[in-house]
Amino acid sequence: MMTIDAENKKSRESLPQWADIETVLLDMDGTLLDLHFDNHFWLTHVPQCYAALHGLSDEEAHSQLMQKYAEVKGRLDWYCVEFWSRELALDIRQLKHDIADKISIRPEVDEFLGWLNRQQKRVVLVTNAHPVSLWLKMDKTGLHAHFDKIIHAHELGLAKEQPGFWAKLQQLEPYKPANTLLIDDNIEVLDSASEYGIRYCCAIHLPDSQGAAVENTRYPALKSFREIMD
Repeated sequence: MMTIDAENKKSRESLPQWADIETVLLDMDGTLLDLHFDNHFWLTHVPQCYAALHGLSDEEAHSQLMQKYAEVKGRLDWYCVEFWSRELALDIRQLKHDIADKISIRPEVDEFLGWLNRQQKRVVLVTNAHPVSLWLKMDKTGLHAHFDKIIHAHELGLAKEQPGFWAKLQQLEPYKPANTLLIDDNIEVLDSASEYGIRYCCAIHLPDSQGAAVENTRYPALKSFREIMD
């Protein structure tokens, strides 16, 4: 069994070596933005609206939605505003706008993005978010000014955790896996990217500021972006 010291050593050795890195691929929700907005939206706000629409108790609505979510988790439909609007008979676009005041940037994100820009790294946002969600959040935060390119998974027809995504991404954003860093809070996404050959992969320790920390030993889990800013 790997010891804690060995695990920590492995994580340190996997931290980005900036001299090797040309491209930085960044996730949005849970990496740059607080995942609390999305967790609150899907686990509290949508169930409440669904219960009111269909005459269900909160418990019944929550149970039904958890089953529906589980059926498509990890597929592009899970992230699709149009899919859920049809499936639930709710205006998901409007419901997101209704609580847009809860969208917030994670600590040190502006500082980190500015630092990457000054280092002249190519900075690309790669998100599973539907364009409705993506641009609501970009308009709210202004983070789009930092990116050389913004790509959402709906352009490629695959979620980031699905086989083939990272190869297909090359069509829109040619990159060298050996000279690329990916930061993402989704461990399945990191696994998929690592299997494709992306050399540097980092997780996020606390994607949801009001949730539990992510316990993971396969990738360095960043508590602060300053950990990797030289």
